[in-house]
Amino acid sequence: MSGNSARAQSENVHGENQFAEALRSAIRSSGLSLDRIQARLRARGTPVSIAALSYWQSGKRQPERNDSLTALAELETILKLPAGSLLALLPPPRPRGKQAAPDKQVTETVRFQRDVLLGLLTALGVPNALEQEQQLTLVGLHDRCQLGDDGGQQSITTRAVFEARTDGQDRWLLIYNSDDPGVGAPTLTTVRNCHLGRQEVDSANGLMVAELLFDQPIRRGDTYLIEYSLENAGPPYPICNRTHWREFRRPIREYLLEVHFSSANVPIRCQQFAKQSGTKHPRVRNLSLDTRRSVHAVAIDFGPGLFGIEWE
Repeated sequence: MSGNSARAQSENVHGENQFAEALRSAIRSSGLSLDRIQARLRARGTPVSIAALSYWQSGKRQPERNDSLTALAELETILKLPAGSLLALLPPPRPRGKQAAPDKQVTETVRFQRDVLLGLLTALGVPNALEQEQQLTLVGLHDRCQLGDDGGQQSITTRAVFEARTDGQDRWLLIYNSDDPGVGAPTLTTVRNCHLGRQEVDSANGLMVAELLFDQPIRRGDTYLIEYSLENAGPPYPICNRTHWREFRRPIREYLLEVHFSSANVPIRCQQFAKQSGTKHPRVRNLSLDTRRSVHAVAIDFGPGLFGIEWE
């Protein structure tokens, strides 16, 4: 990770505090209880649970889905705040049960405690992994997310293609952060062209770090394909908040995302969303389920930015 990236993370944490503090202050100044705020939001057609409002003002959660961001705009009106004032304080979305690569070619915003991650990296024997120069470029990525009957995340199968920038590249460091840490870490299984090296898990924070060792080192300019899967115990399966996404810190040539639904939990609506860095609002497109209850979205020459699928 470069010095600029490290500074950006510090700013993100500060931004999260700013949002929660501003919301708490506005609610306190309004004299409205959370019950009354919830009732007014419902009357405006943007319902939000009391629990969600409580999480937002405490900083434990933040509005991320499109319907939550719409409700946030109405909340600004209810609290008599300037339009967009709370939205401007929102930090980047939290990781949603996805994999993050510390070399930063493609990674989620690292929202869990940095000292927790550094502790796992130290235990793994790579304490300086976040500061090391990127040696692999992620060329293509394919995620297939399988949902259980309860709508939770049953498994994710990922196929990744890398290009080496220097000779002798022989591994990829995988970081996984769960939405639902109470259920424990998923089982990581290598499927093709790689095998599992060292692994460390912090169950309390739902964080896992693992080495995926290539079957053979690759030279500069060579490409290499690996495939692995993450299987969650269940049912019940871990909560995934009706969305699956990745944040790309560097441009990627192709990202394919598939979500497969159980016959017991077929959504009434699916949408693809793509939010380029520097823009306030995502581009949204409706998606149709195929005959096998699957939906997919493709990003070509995308990033930096956020890309994913959400459903109701």
